Amino acid sequence: MDLNLLTALDALLTEASVTRAARKLGLSVSAMSRTLTRLRTSTADPLLVRAGRRLVLTPHATALRDRVRSATSEVRTVLGPARTELDVASLNTTFTIRGGESFVEMLSSVLVATIAKAAPHVRLRFVATYDTDPHRLREGQIDLWIGRRVIPGPEMRTQFLFRDKYVGVARIGHPLFTRGTKRLSYVVSAHPLEHDDLKLDVRVWVPGFPDAIRVAASSDLVALVPQSSLGNALVKDAAPRGVRSFDLPTRIPDFPISAMWHPRLDADAAQRWFRQQVIAICRRAYPG
Repeated sequence: MDLNLLTALDALLTEASVTRAARKLGLSVSAMSRTLTRLRTSTADPLLVRAGRRLVLTPHATALRDRVRSATSEVRTVLGPARTELDVASLNTTFTIRGGESFVEMLSSVLVATIAKAAPHVRLRFVATYDTDPHRLREGQIDLWIGRRVIPGPEMRTQFLFRDKYVGVARIGHPLFTRGTKRLSYVVSAHPLEHDDLKLDVRVWVPGFPDAIRVAASSDLVALVPQSSLGNALVKDAAPRGVRSFDLPTRIPDFPISAMWHPRLDADAAQRWFRQQVIAICRRAYPG
């Protein structure tokens, strides 16, 4: 199938003139005449016939005119460059974001408000995953992944956001604040955390960091949580009342938090706009 014939047919049916159609497409009149001959053979219809000193459309050509115009426009859209302009206010789509517990707890409400104000027809889906397998990004089940930079696949795009670190959380009045300690006992934790110089006696495992903080607030257990889960420049005093945070007796290396996505979404204008909103919020929340 020669799609150039479709463009030529559109010009001929619009102009009803071989000369004007040739001028519109930058062709010679003889080349356009040969193309009209090919179109007549292909459609088994004369398409344009002489009526005095001008050409008129046959009934079949008249019936085809609007369909040809629509098909030509669609082909140009499909085979032309990807559109880079975006009308955010009328954007109607769903973005799926995989965020760590601290991101969802601290910044999901800020993101929802930001997106709703700029793009009221957009829907957000927050999902949780507990592995680093990149298949959900590759298969398009997740648009953007916010979390520890574990490089989920060699082809994945990553954008550094901020650095995080683990801190301890205990209830106000806990003995460690008066006596001090080099050993953390009776720990509540959400994730495995091993370090040669940090001896942990984990007594309780919970699903997430917010749960760990709540348990520590009402017991003598100490919670180990990322510092980002305790608040930020946009959401202050997020920790429950009655708890204090403290630096761990042995320094554990901090870790980067990044945005990750599949490269097939690089050129999509809507996806690019969404990534910019998320990245901007994270950097405002955790500056420096």
